[in-house]
Amino acid sequence: MRPTIGNGIISRVNGTPLKQIPARAIEWALPYWTRGEAGRQTPQDLFRVLYLGWLAAFVLKVLGSSWDVSWHFKWLRDDLAPPHLLNTVGTVIAVALTIVHWYTGYGVDRTASRLIVWGTGVFLIAIPLDLINHRVNGIDITAWSPSHALLYIGTALMLVGAIRGWYLGSGRYAEITRGRRALVLGGLFAFLLENVHFPELQQEYGVLELASWDRGQPYAEPTLLEFAANQMGQAVDRAMVLKFSLPIPDVVYAVYAGVMGVAVLVFARVMVGRRYTATAIAGVYVAYRCLIWPLLVGGGFPPSTIPFFLLLAGLGVDLAFLVPIRHLRPLVGAVLAIAGVYGGLLVQDRVLEAPPYAPEAWPVALAGLVVVWYAVEWFAGRRGLTAAAAEDRIAAEARPADREITAEPGASRDAAPEAESEATPAPAAVSEPTA
Repeated sequence: MRPTIGNGIISRVNGTPLKQIPARAIEWALPYWTRGEAGRQTPQDLFRVLYLGWLAAFVLKVLGSSWDVSWHFKWLRDDLAPPHLLNTVGTVIAVALTIVHWYTGYGVDRTASRLIVWGTGVFLIAIPLDLINHRVNGIDITAWSPSHALLYIGTALMLVGAIRGWYLGSGRYAEITRGRRALVLGGLFAFLLENVHFPELQQEYGVLELASWDRGQPYAEPTLLEFAANQMGQAVDRAMVLKFSLPIPDVVYAVYAGVMGVAVLVFARVMVGRRYTATAIAGVYVAYRCLIWPLLVGGGFPPSTIPFFLLLAGLGVDLAFLVPIRHLRPLVGAVLAIAGVYGGLLVQDRVLEAPPYAPEAWPVALAGLVVVWYAVEWFAGRRGLTAAAAEDRIAAEARPADREITAEPGASRDAAPEAESEATPAPAAVSEPTA
């Protein structure tokens, strides 16, 4: 009997020489390397390994990108800088998982597979474009540039594909409890929130970079400031540092956070379904930023402001879901969330530090969030991507899944109709894949 990843490979590490571990892992994985259509039955141990892989990939990418933005506010760009290398390791894992999903069809339905493949493709195309951009235009400190945007978009598509894959697939396995399903789904949404909010680090670092210049102790190294000044054709003065640090209009920060950031929290609340989902996800992201702040500053890198206001926005989202009238919820929720964003920024600006924002633009953010919130709830309901739909799907498929357990080894639903594969992934198989 071949060992599973849960009961074999991992549990034997303590008694297995390190040099034998790769061979054992290959021995476990090779039988799964068979061509298949997306939506095929996925053994539980393989499903668990695939999504542990995605979590590991996103952890490395987040750590690398967080370090990277702080690095670029201190030193000149370097293609082989440690943050880039750390991010690259996460990207390599993501590419490997993308190939596995695409070739074998395991762990995803057709839509999730397409999202992951397209996301990985966009990300990989963005890398050489970004390198060319830096070669042609020199330093590109702003996180809002087109080549950087492609990196965020590609990562977002990967995350959305992984979210869909876990949401549809994790309910098929009895050992994955309801709490664990919600925990991993919420974790994936926390990664999505980090990715969506990432461009705003430009302003969160930039405001303190400018303040350091005003104090006469700039965080940026002289070589970086001189390079940026030569590129702009200006002297190294405050006007240049302002353009270097805060090139984005003030109106962008709060409007973007209030519409795009809150939209992620709304979608998470709809799909996870737990009462304090949005607040918890915002809290995890803010806690992460609080954790890496002293690590980066202690390592000699510039500090940033932290978006504490997202906690109030998340709480506003969760409170809105207490409104019993579904069609009224987006309006009430938008008012609460935007009040949290702008009110939180006001308090944060007075008590700590906050990036520049335009308080008078709150009606724009409010109108934008109302529209997006209605769109999110409509789309999720139409596509069956709500927490209630997930529970109904799991209950409806419980008895067929029980019958699958008694199927003979090698039984497969790869030949199932395409429409069924698109709607939901096939139930978990307990049989081993055939070579």
